[in-house]
Amino acid sequence: MEEKKLKRVEIIVEGLVQGVGFRYYVLRNANTLGITGYTKNLYSGEVFSVAEGDKEQLEEFVRLVKQGPSHSMVRDFSLKWGDALNEFSHFEIRH
Repeated sequence: MEEKKLKRVEIIVEGLVQGVGFRYYVLRNANTLGITGYTKNLYSGEVFSVAEGDKEQLEEFVRLVKQGPSHSMVRDFSLKWGDALNEFSHFEIRH
């Protein structure tokens, strides 16, 4: 039986994404999907997230992050995929 290889995705989201509960939305969805990593605001006004987990779960996570919570407006985003580094035990908001 083949062992599932965990993946990592780094996401930068631009738009109306600070002051609208975006990081808490990301945290809730990561916890629901069983993903580890973190999310934080950047000084540039963007939100940066690093997530590790099963590829299918991460793809759903990316879809939800692109959508954002109801009061946000995602104008642009960038993704960087790679292999998981297994450096996280849970998902958190960093400051």
